[in-house]
Amino acid sequence: MPEIAEIARAVHFLRLHFVGKVVKHAEAIDDGNVFGKVGTDGPKMAAGLVGKKVVSAGTQGKYFWMELSKPPHLVLHFGMTGWIHIKGERTAYTNYYKKMKPDELDKWPPKYWKFKIETQDGDEMAFTDPRRFGRIRTVDCPGKDIRKYSPLVENGPDPVVDLDVFTEDYLREKMKSRRVPIKALLLDQAVISGIGNWVADEVLYHAKLHPEQYCNDFSDAEMKQLYESIRYVCQTAVDKLGDSDQFPDDWLFNYRWGKGSKNAHSHTPNGDKLAFLTVGGRTSCYAPARQKKTGQVVAGVKEEPLESAQEKDSPTKAPRTKVTKSNNQLERLEAEESKVKAERATPRKRKIKIEEDEEDTLTPKNTKAHPPKKPTRSEYFEDAKKPKGGAGPIQEAKVDISGRRRSGRLQSKAA
Repeated sequence: MPEIAEIARAVHFLRLHFVGKVVKHAEAIDDGNVFGKVGTDGPKMAAGLVGKKVVSAGTQGKYFWMELSKPPHLVLHFGMTGWIHIKGERTAYTNYYKKMKPDELDKWPPKYWKFKIETQDGDEMAFTDPRRFGRIRTVDCPGKDIRKYSPLVENGPDPVVDLDVFTEDYLREKMKSRRVPIKALLLDQAVISGIGNWVADEVLYHAKLHPEQYCNDFSDAEMKQLYESIRYVCQTAVDKLGDSDQFPDDWLFNYRWGKGSKNAHSHTPNGDKLAFLTVGGRTSCYAPARQKKTGQVVAGVKEEPLESAQEKDSPTKAPRTKVTKSNNQLERLEAEESKVKAERATPRKRKIKIEEDEEDTLTPKNTKAHPPKKPTRSEYFEDAKKPKGGAGPIQEAKVDISGRRRSGRLQSKAA
């Protein structure tokens, strides 16, 4: 998202090409997000610009405006991907154009345009926004009072423009009256306008403060250092018009963007090891050895050290060994698999027979594997004739030569 320095860059080009000039033609797309969500009618707004003179352009944090000779005036916000393009001019920073295709560099109107104007002098400007999080609204008030109306009035002081408000005492009072992580305080646009994720990380890096330490748990000396770091980082970035190619070499900005890539920097030039913190979905880049805790830190902080490609391939790390199975284990597994397959392929009757045979083989000798058979009818009546209490041993039935069993009655007659 464009932050304080990028907004200053856009306003610089508006002042250079449009302030003092009269709008000859204006056109806007009826986009329900860019215009509609803030109650603006895009085509109607564009029609109202024709014939008006651009008196001035100003900035407050992440917002900027175009004051016209007659109200209503324009107040704009870039959102995540918004930008101002001027025909025949490279208004954006270097990395912005690296993401564009060659045939898109000089295309006019540019891709994803939402609003464009042309002056009587032939200058042309277009507002683009691929992701449509940007906002364009009109403010019906005297030009000098734009900042007294919404949305600017709800925002805190700009650390570059509003030096009469943004003082060391102002910052100290805000820090002592709140209990939130210091980075969350810096990102709160109602406290300070214009500081986003990378600026906040840069400020805390120079101030040597831990990003997730509670803002009311710092000493007066640390609060003073934080104020000076905010002023230094924001003023320097604005003076360079957000051109990162001109940022000082020792800035964290130059080394924080490589997370997960082969070109990642794991250290700053002075040797500070870098890491990322994640709390509630918000990621911070910092140097643990430099930005040490001096007070209570919010719970649930997840730290992830940043590794360069060389460190990832370093031989000092224990290589991962592939776990292999021994021959005996493999043979046992194969045998079990074969047995399972054989059981599935065996018909049910044959399977029962196999189970019976296995049971017989497991039964010890001189032991009955099955319960005794029920007595025959003749045996039942023969037992009933015997006196109770036992009258001697039961004689076994005799078998004739033919192998046929003789009845008990015949046996008694024979005897």
